[in-house]
Amino acid sequence: MGGSAISAGVIAEVVVAARALLRVETGEDAVLSRLAQTAVLLAEAFLGAAVIVRPFEDVVTNAAGWQRLMVAPVSVIAGVTGLPAEGAPFVLGVGAYAVDIDADGVGWVRVIAAGSAGRVAVAYSAGLAASFEAVPAPIAQGVAMLVAHLFDHRESDVAPPAAIAALWRPYRRMRLGPAIHLGVSA
Repeated sequence: MGGSAISAGVIAEVVVAARALLRVETGEDAVLSRLAQTAVLLAEAFLGAAVIVRPFEDVVTNAAGWQRLMVAPVSVIAGVTGLPAEGAPFVLGVGAYAVDIDADGVGWVRVIAAGSAGRVAVAYSAGLAASFEAVPAPIAQGVAMLVAHLFDHRESDVAPPAAIAALWRPYRRMRLGPAIHLGVSA
């Protein structure tokens, strides 16, 4: 799984929210930006979902069954590229694979005719919101609180407030058992 970095604009939005909690108006930009990126990534790890919509790419085998994409919620599956053991990558034709996004936002891909590709790269976009402003309020509040906590406790190892996990818990995606696609085969 590979995803693009969180945009500077989103990080700036997180820093503004954290500054309001910290009552810090200027300075410490580099530290706050680094902490903002860390807080968003920690939120994503806890939630099991991308917070901000951005491009991702997963490399999967050319197995005939449905394969789950790693990051959710998926908004669009842009394309599938064949990755042969030798030679240049090539774009698979639309009839060479099937894709699906289920009701939970989980993306699925099924390779029908991989040609010489031993593996395929799936390009897609995933995330809860396009901007930090559009992120559900409890998640955004938890991210801002985590930035403030990390800033205030830079020199210590004090655990984050339990309120952060309490804000995020209703949005947490859990995976129990194997990933099985029950949709209609294309």
